[in-house]
This record gives sequence, C-alpha cells and structure tokens, in this order.
Amino acid sequence: MFLLILLHVYFVSFLDKPEKSAPALSERAVAQRQKWNIPTDVMDYPVAKSYVDSLRRAGAKVYHTSRWMNGATVEMTPKLAEKAAGWSFVTAVEMTRDDSPNLYAPRKKMPKAEEGWLTSEMTTDAQLETYNLKKLHAEGYEGQGILMTVCDGAFANANTLGCFRKDQELGHFDLTDDQTDFYGWTGAHGTACLSAISGIREDYRGAATQAKYYLMRSEEEDHESPKEIDNLVVALETADSLGVNVFSVSLGYAYFDNDQWTLPKSALDGQSTRASRAATIAARKGMLVCVAAGNEGNNDWHTIAVPADADSVLTVGAVSVNGDIASFSSFGPAADGRVKPDVCAVGWGAALLNTQGEVYYSNGTSFATPLLAGLAATLWSALPDENAMQIRERIINSADRYYNPDKDQYGYGIPDAWKAYTMKKETDVESVESGTWKAESRKELRNGRIVIIRDQKEYDVLGNPRSN
Repeated sequence: MFLLILLHVYFVSFLDKPEKSAPALSERAVAQRQKWNIPTDVMDYPVAKSYVDSLRRAGAKVYHTSRWMNGATVEMTPKLAEKAAGWSFVTAVEMTRDDSPNLYAPRKKMPKAEEGWLTSEMTTDAQLETYNLKKLHAEGYEGQGILMTVCDGAFANANTLGCFRKDQELGHFDLTDDQTDFYGWTGAHGTACLSAISGIREDYRGAATQAKYYLMRSEEEDHESPKEIDNLVVALETADSLGVNVFSVSLGYAYFDNDQWTLPKSALDGQSTRASRAATIAARKGMLVCVAAGNEGNNDWHTIAVPADADSVLTVGAVSVNGDIASFSSFGPAADGRVKPDVCAVGWGAALLNTQGEVYYSNGTSFATPLLAGLAATLWSALPDENAMQIRERIINSADRYYNPDKDQYGYGIPDAWKAYTMKKETDVESVESGTWKAESRKELRNGRIVIIRDQKEYDVLGNPRSN
C-alpha cells in the first residue's frame, strides 16, 4: 500500500527580525544608496535564520526567503502548515500553490496577442525612431555603466547566440522550483525580450546594447499560482541587492489555476499583492522598474494585472511604429485612479531576435517593455548623476500626451528620448499648460505621481486640484 503525502506551497510570514546581521547589499548597491541618499532600513536585512531553520527541522522544504516581506516560501503538508501557524514567531501562513489542474499555464501570463500589423519591411531603425532614441545613440550613449535585469520565464539559447555580447551578462538566477538547465527551456519569450535591449546584428540593434545585465527566471512552466508572485518578489530583491538600475519584467498576474485566487479588480491598487508592493519598494530603493501592461485589451479580463498596478514604476502599453495603440494592450487605470499604463512603446509588430538569432516580428506589451527599459538605460547613461525617479520623471514628461494623459491605454503616451535628455530638471520653474489651465508653476514627483505646485496647492497634470 502506498501512502500519498499531500504537499502544498505556502508563504510563511514572520513576526520580526530579531537577529542582527549585515544588510543583504553588494558594494555596488551600497555605493548607489550613498550616492542618492537612500537610507538602509529593516527591509535590507535578511530574515531570521532561526525562523527558517525551524521550518526546515519540522520537515518543510524552503524555496526562498523574502527580506522585504519578511517571510519564506516553503513546501509542506497541510498538517505542518496548520502547526506552523501557531508558532510564536509566525504571523500568517498563506497557501500559494496547490494541486489544481494547470488551466492557465499553457497560455501563461502574457497570452499571444492578435496577429496583425506584422511586416518584413519594418526595421529596428523605425522601432527606435518611434521614441527618438537614435539621437542618443549617435551621441555615444547606449547604456554604458547601467546594470539591468530582464526577468522572465525562458531564455533559450541566450548564452550561445552570437547576437549577444558574452561580456554583458554578469550572471543568472532561477527563482522557480524547476531549476534545471537555465538556457535549455524551449521558450523564446525571455530571449526575445532580451534582444530588444541587447541584440546586435548587421540589420538589428537593441535599445541599450552597452548595458550589462543579469537574467532572472521567476516564471514557472507547469503552474499558474500566486507562488510566482513571490518568485518575482525575490527577483526584485535580488536585483536590488546587486545594485541593478533598471529592471524589466514582462509578466503579469490576475487569474490562476485555482479560481479562489483570482484577483478582484479592486486589488489592482498597487498595495494588495506582494509583487506590486515589492515593485514599489524597489523604486523607493533606487531602481527603475519597467512592467508590461498586459495583452488583455481584447479579453474578458480587459485591464492591467499585477505588478503593472504598482506605484512609481513605468507600466508600458503597446503601440505600432506609427504610434497607433494596439487593441490588445491592457486597459487602465489602476483601481485607485492612477494613470496606467504610464507610457507606451513599440509592441505591435515589434522587431525581435528569435532563439536562432534571426529577426522576426511579434506583438505584445511584453516587447514594448524591454524597449522602454532600454530607452531608460540609455537615457540614464547620458545622465548618470540623476536618480531613478528623476529618470522616470524625464521619460513621462517627454511623452506626447503628458499634458492630456489617457487613462485607458496610452497613459502619458510615447516618450521622446532626446527631449527627455535635453529638457530642464523638473525643479525648474516653467510655464505649464494643460488644456485651458496655464500658470507659472513648478512640477514635482510625489509618491510616484506628477503633481503641479501652484500657490502652495497641488494640481494634477490636467490642472485639477488634488485632495491629497
């Protein structure tokens, strides 16, 4: 007789961090924190080793820990989960993966967008010109000195393709529980996203070919569960500890194999999920996080997912090289009314490189996101003394709908890289015009939102008074 032992995955939240240890930060991360006056706090310290050891001794398998959320992702029996919930140092035990059939894993988070507007005549020059990036390239800026992360699900052949310079990748991390051959998965999604940033061929050039990068895998092949949210949290924390400047993630979460975990639309508020909170924390700690809006515009879900709802990130929608919005690009705004997506880039008929290093064309906000992240890296390499929020502000301020944002799909519109580079700093006083509202004012970025300060009162970019 065989005894079936039921194992599920849980996130175990801890009470505190009683053990003193060094912050989990590299020398680069520490130097950048000092440069931009970002203080070290309790979130920078690891979780208590004694708490994690207690889980292991009890029979749990620990996948990873989260210092920002102060907890651990573990596999254990329901009986052990019930027991752990009663421990004095545990505040909550939340199941994040069960044995539900994988209903959504085959389509994954960023489902293939509708075919259309794909042409062999579209060039990378046209792609980069959509947001006027080639001028910065001509000045010699292509991401030098900037460290990036591309977080995805599969990077097939990314370590062997000749279109990627071998000295650019500094390492890779697998945050899933598959952890076999990192580059052996057949999926091309991550490789294509990487090509939009770093790909180089005679007939192809990415947006930031001189930036160095880490590759991270948080996407699991066989499940659609909240565990992947926690994988992404750890990816963001790992990037922060390494001193990463720009983080590009083309994943989103809304519905899962187990329907009880499907998010209500009210949860798209930037605070309700750990992934969205982590993306905002990363921004506060000096990282520019670029997130795909999603390809749900034509589907029942229709709206953005998480962490596209996060505050202080750049959520990216998809347009064609002509600036037309892609119908599949997910709709905003965030549940609390914030403009989402923030900006748009080419994701409708995007030129990419496949797992054989050949140029092809595809659709998805997945591909608009690394293009925008590459723009950010190139802009930051031209303005190395500015911080992440200042670079974000420049990108948004340069967009073609900045004074008349669209809360449905365009957001603030398509950025202009050269304009972002040459514009005055946002602390300068300038004439601000928004529809019929015009005044001598100053613009500031407060809590991830652009506000206009006039007579000691706050207004949004449309000139409407803000209540908070």
